[in-house]
Amino acid sequence: MQFLKVHLSRFIKTPFSTWIWFIVTLLSIALFTTLGPAEHSLGTHVRIVYLHGAWVWASMAAFLFAGICGAIGLFARRKTFHCWSGAFGRTGIFFWVTYLPLSLWAMQTNWNGLFLAEPRWKLALVFAISGLLLQVGLSLANKPYLTSALNLCYFIALMIALQNTANVMHPASPILNSEAWRIQFYFSGLLLLTLLAVWQMARWWYKGEQYCIA
Repeated sequence: MQFLKVHLSRFIKTPFSTWIWFIVTLLSIALFTTLGPAEHSLGTHVRIVYLHGAWVWASMAAFLFAGICGAIGLFARRKTFHCWSGAFGRTGIFFWVTYLPLSLWAMQTNWNGLFLAEPRWKLALVFAISGLLLQVGLSLANKPYLTSALNLCYFIALMIALQNTANVMHPASPILNSEAWRIQFYFSGLLLLTLLAVWQMARWWYKGEQYCIA
């Protein structure tokens, strides 16, 4: 109950301008997605693939920053890095969890069905559940060193799992390996917009950390 009260209070006290800019960024991402170049095989349905790719890459970037900040915080004993680790960890799990319905949407529009036995999808679901539980637990514990250590471990575990998970209907880096420069250029812009949303959310979490205010 205390956990809910703290985060509800943080939500209420968040400046209105913060939400406005975040919503503007999300609307920009949605608009930019509709302008994505069509692809020979998938046609315009590839646009949801662009979005789901940018979304998961942005999530992994947030986990990476959480791990890096956590490692620096542990070795340098600087409170601010623990705070950023917690902020990026929560942001990462938000984007990872919301990436799941985007993945289902991409499956449905491009494969005409849901392939839930796909190894990458199963991995994403497992890390979504475990990551969500981890972030809730870390918020309840409110221990900066523990937050940094476990965020670092979570990122390492995720990277190891991704490296050891087979690709069945989920090719590795199809956009990076594409010879179409327009697609690569467009995807880079979409990814930058999504990373902007990651930064905005992480900054909001950072400002709300209880042990970072003192």
